[in-house]
Amino acid sequence: MSAIPWDPYRLDCPSRRLLDRIGDRWTVLIVGALDPGPQRFSALAARVGGISQKMLTQTLRSLERDGFVTRTVYAQVPPRVEYELTTLGRSLQEPLRALEEWAIAHMDEVSAHRDAAASA
Repeated sequence: MSAIPWDPYRLDCPSRRLLDRIGDRWTVLIVGALDPGPQRFSALAARVGGISQKMLTQTLRSLERDGFVTRTVYAQVPPRVEYELTTLGRSLQEPLRALEEWAIAHMDEVSAHRDAAASA
């Protein structure tokens, strides 16, 4: 029996880092925020409440490095930069949207469990 080439349960498998990236809360929110199309940095910052400029920059750079996002700089004064999902990034939308919808649908139940645990 041959070993699975990408096994995220193995400590040294690169797929584990990929799961870390796509499971990161900022990645989930940024991919969702880019759903309508290209966005400027300031629009993303406004859409993703609570994200710092540093974290938005780091997350966008990681998403660009991994091929999920493209960064386009327009030669004008002042320079304009837009971020857009690639085909690979768009392929993430459905599973991440399902996760987001699950969270919304089950938030009341989770909140009830948290309240019960806090009262115990």
